[in-house]
Amino acid sequence: MSHRILIVDDEPNIVISLEYLMKKEGFQVAVATDGEAALQQASAFAPDLILLDIMMPKKSGFEVCQALRADPALTAVKIIMLTAKGRETEVAKGLALGADAYITKPFSTKDLVAQIKSLLG
Repeated sequence: MSHRILIVDDEPNIVISLEYLMKKEGFQVAVATDGEAALQQASAFAPDLILLDIMMPKKSGFEVCQALRADPALTAVKIIMLTAKGRETEVAKGLALGADAYITKPFSTKDLVAQIKSLLG
């Protein structure tokens, strides 16, 4: 069974390229373009891993991460924050809220895939 990945980003170009990359790597993919949709998709799609942007409409990635970690059904989901916000305080906040990894944009697709595979075992 292939792993399921939820891509959460409000930037269409990033969504398209990540979706292509993840499908090419053999993952099942779902997409959400704002924080509220991300939480609905997380419940419906039951992803193994979420690629989560921080700056989004409706709910920020930080709020989504916190909500996911508070939901007993979703606590095992791996979360990689994927964002342009790379200051140490933001990285620390993301990890403190329960993200498993924090990658800043622009990022190497090879490094991202390696990180995903490492987290999914």
